[in-house]
Amino acid sequence: MLGLTILGNNSAIPAFDRNPTAQVLQSMDESFLIDCGEGTQMQLSKYKIRRSKINHIFISHLHGDHYFGLIGLLTSMSLLNRTQDLHLHAPPELEQLISLQLDFASTHLSYALHFHPLVEEGSIVDNNKITVSCFKVQHRIACWGFLFREKKKPRKLNAERAKIYEIPAAFYENLQQGEDYITKKGTIVPNEEVTTEAPKGKSYAYCADTIFDESLAEKIMGVDMLYHETTYLKDLHERAAARFHSTTVQAGAIAKKAGVKKLLIGHFSSKYETLDEFLTETKEVFENTELAIQGCCYLI
Repeated sequence: MLGLTILGNNSAIPAFDRNPTAQVLQSMDESFLIDCGEGTQMQLSKYKIRRSKINHIFISHLHGDHYFGLIGLLTSMSLLNRTQDLHLHAPPELEQLISLQLDFASTHLSYALHFHPLVEEGSIVDNNKITVSCFKVQHRIACWGFLFREKKKPRKLNAERAKIYEIPAAFYENLQQGEDYITKKGTIVPNEEVTTEAPKGKSYAYCADTIFDESLAEKIMGVDMLYHETTYLKDLHERAAARFHSTTVQAGAIAKKAGVKKLLIGHFSSKYETLDEFLTETKEVFENTELAIQGCCYLI
């Protein structure tokens, strides 16, 4: 199971107690920070997100509302004597920006910071539990979306039935990987007799800042949860296009075309004090929609 906690849901300027973009995707083993707008480390503390479990940070693009909180977080981690490695996945130019800030402050981090430049679409993280890939979205500058997929778990073993077939415990791991068992007499015990299939891993797609682009649907097809920006309500579709952003109904259209199970909308313009209309308009196109509300955790 994955859980997504929203740390910031606003666009460029903090307003109405809404912070710039940041969110944390959590599994049982680790946390993934996605974008790091101003005030992110304060939000991590407020919502009791353990920084020590964050081993990967993903920055979608170099507009300040998506990364101005990063240098503060990195240095705070060092002041707290972090020792485990940290991996940063971001546009190539960010590496120089961070180096300059650290150099001018004569700051040496207490941990190894590994920078992974985003230069082409494809896999960027692959471990025992999850894979992460990046894909391009259409914004005013180079911008990336991220797709997280849990790996399928091993098959569930029915130990009692395995004992009936006198299968040795040493072979149990092979059963969980889907192998049949062959007895000493050459009899085949089908795997399905002693195991059941594990549930499919969950998936989450983060689309960052983007103009309405129907081709995105192909990259996020069928995910369990999609986050898509809705900077403006539908009446301002021309302004959205001019600024390479999307509206409510456009986000709903992408979710519908991609056949996703659930849509989460955010990146709200500071011109709006209340958000109810964002939900109403989007649900007209895609019913299973929720607002990305700060402090809320959405189970995937």
